[in-house]
Amino acid sequence: MGKRGKRLDENMLENKIIVSLVIIAVIVVISIGYIWISNSIKNKTKIDGQIAKQNNPSESNSSVEENKTNEDSESASSSIGKTVEDSQNTDVEANNQDDNTANENSNSTTNTSNENTTSTNNAVTNDSQTDNEANTADSNNNNVQPSFIMPVDGEIMKGFSKENLVFSETLQEWITHLALDIKANSRDVVKCSADGTVKAIKSDPRYGLTVIVEHSAGFQTIYSNLLTAEFIVEGEQVTQGQTLGTIGSTAVFEIADESHLHFEMLLNSEYVDPSLYINN
Repeated sequence: MGKRGKRLDENMLENKIIVSLVIIAVIVVISIGYIWISNSIKNKTKIDGQIAKQNNPSESNSSVEENKTNEDSESASSSIGKTVEDSQNTDVEANNQDDNTANENSNSTTNTSNENTTSTNNAVTNDSQTDNEANTADSNNNNVQPSFIMPVDGEIMKGFSKENLVFSETLQEWITHLALDIKANSRDVVKCSADGTVKAIKSDPRYGLTVIVEHSAGFQTIYSNLLTAEFIVEGEQVTQGQTLGTIGSTAVFEIADESHLHFEMLLNSEYVDPSLYINN
């Protein structure tokens, strides 16, 4: 029994080895077959791809067009870059030209402005000289003493008396008399004694309706005891011999005297004797 059992164990071991070898061989065969099949599939796929490319040349052309497009893009980019650079150069040149033109215009404007300023200054200087000459002439005219005439034709009833008192028939008292009373008929015309300006036309409470005329060199003439003065207005330029009004009897302080013109003269606001300045 011992030998037979040992023999059986050996047979079983051999069988197991054989079975293992068979299994290994099968696995190897399966692996080899799998590899072969995979390679066959890959080769077939590659061949199919080449056939497809031959049958569809558009893909190849598409690649070529893509390459060409890329080349054109690069060329266009280069061209655009060059165009931009040229444009920048052109803009720089244009800006330089504009700056030069602006500078020329600015210089021209400055020169014109200087010329205008010079002309204006010359004109102002000339005007100032003219004004100064006119002012000088006016000043000289203002400093020239006027030539006076009698404002009415008549005899002097009462003369100028600043130092000595004279008797007033109206007031019944001795007073100073700072005027010439020139006899004249009622409504006789009163004439301006010299060229001047009518300073005022007023009603004096003592000497009645009065006209004041301002002359050059600080002179004023005053015509009182008038009836009317409608021939002139205040501020009017009057000439020697021009009618100022007519004789009346409006002088309350001399109402008792005969009809006359009460004629006063001032030099620099001081009463003076008119007879000293009247040319007969």
